[in-house]
Amino acid sequence: MRLYLASTSPARLALLRQIGIEPVVLPSKVDEDAAVDAENAARLADGRAPLSTAELVQLLAEAKAEAVVAALAALPVEQLPGGEPVDGFVLGGDSAFELDGIAHGKPHRPDVARDRWLAQRGRTGVLHSGHWLVDHRGGERRAAAGRTDQAELTFADDITDAEIDAYVASGEPLLVAGAFTIDGLAAPFIRSITGAPSAVIGMSLPVLRDLLGGFGVSWTELWEPRL
Repeated sequence: MRLYLASTSPARLALLRQIGIEPVVLPSKVDEDAAVDAENAARLADGRAPLSTAELVQLLAEAKAEAVVAALAALPVEQLPGGEPVDGFVLGGDSAFELDGIAHGKPHRPDVARDRWLAQRGRTGVLHSGHWLVDHRGGERRAAAGRTDQAELTFADDITDAEIDAYVASGEPLLVAGAFTIDGLAAPFIRSITGAPSAVIGMSLPVLRDLLGGFGVSWTELWEPRL
């Protein structure tokens, strides 16, 4: 039984490997902006509030996993990973950092990353992590379940402008939600974390364990054999 990761995130891959799981990586190719815009447009038409940050990450986690499942269903067996039916679980994930009620994804640009750090220096925000797990045992979609998790982070209030500039220049914050990592160069800037540290890195490992348990599967069943 395998875990199929509907993501190309190096952080999520590293987390899974850290706990003994070697997933099959399957990019989802979801247009995230389009998915969020479509959902918010539908909510506006129905008189509902726009997506909250927690709802946003859950929407995208589900979209990524289901996109991979749909793509696999359209392929002949010989074109599937390993040339055999997908037997296991497909996992989608998404993350966003919320500060002052505003969701922040990847900044992509140095100027955006710098502005975010100037705004969050000395502040406390919430990292939201969404998860969607599709039970695809036996080579077909059987069921799915999802859940979000949150972790609260407080940043040091004495981070200098020079430190921010050096961090942004490293390139690390450009492609991570919230423009920071806790397992990389930004670790010394973070004073405290309340919640699962893994949720900040890329996915909540306790939530993954719980979701698997809901399907009657122990996460240890996904361990790679050790020599």
